[in-house]
Amino acid sequence: MSTTLTDRYPTRLLTPAPAMTREDPTAWGTADDGPLTSDRLDAFDRLGYHAEQSLLTRQEIEVLQEEAARLAVDPVLRKDERTIVEEKSQAVRSVFEVHRISSVFARLAADPRVVGPARQMLGSEVYIHQSRVNYKPGFGGGPFYWHSDFETWHAEDGMPVPRAVSVSIALTENYPYNGSLMIIPGSHRTFVPCVGRTPQDHHRNSLRTHSVAVGMPDQNSVGELARTAGGIEQFTGPPGSATFFDSNCMHGSNGNITPYPRSNIFIVFNSVDNVLGTPFAAPAPRPTYIAGRDFTPVR
Repeated sequence: MSTTLTDRYPTRLLTPAPAMTREDPTAWGTADDGPLTSDRLDAFDRLGYHAEQSLLTRQEIEVLQEEAARLAVDPVLRKDERTIVEEKSQAVRSVFEVHRISSVFARLAADPRVVGPARQMLGSEVYIHQSRVNYKPGFGGGPFYWHSDFETWHAEDGMPVPRAVSVSIALTENYPYNGSLMIIPGSHRTFVPCVGRTPQDHHRNSLRTHSVAVGMPDQNSVGELARTAGGIEQFTGPPGSATFFDSNCMHGSNGNITPYPRSNIFIVFNSVDNVLGTPFAAPAPRPTYIAGRDFTPVR
């Protein structure tokens, strides 16, 4: 447990504990702080997400698609620990820290259309906590089970409170049937503690397998969130569409057994007022390619 901060979101417990109502804001900024209107910022605060159908142009996406494809077949990068492969098919599942290994993705992370709404949502300057490309190849892309990113970032990275936002940008067409992102609306307002102590080097298994239990919410909690929220929202759209979502949103995605691959880039921005400390529920911090500890604001 952290020795420097009070743990306001205890998790990775030995016995089940009830869900907690979130006390921290979702929208920390105002309409005067960025590109989103007050109505859109209010909707983000209420639902936990904000979607854009055409954040990037077709020409911009073509460059990003080529870069994502290059990273997936790079033989040197394939041997790097930043590349995660599917447990069964051995196809590339994720490549982490793409904003550091690719100038193309570095420029994207600093694009005002990407970082501007994040600054507004978090009400401060931001730094990059994590970046990755998630690949779901046709006929074999595995699922990502229901989870709250903040639960993991709090337990294993030492993120104090849920003052972070992810941006998911579609690099391919996201259909309802090829593993597109699903979010339970309003779930960001409830923190679900998870049961089970974090093993040493947990990330080596949790990032590549579909069956890790530590850090996953129980089915009753997910079901209750879906019932009280009125269902599940699925985010589909063409290449260049984007979804900004709060770090505590309960979200996941199905596997991809269709012929149509699905690839998205994720950039996670954390507030410079919410920097990482000692993990709250893990033996040691995860590597910096997963949880960045360079807190320099994005410019």
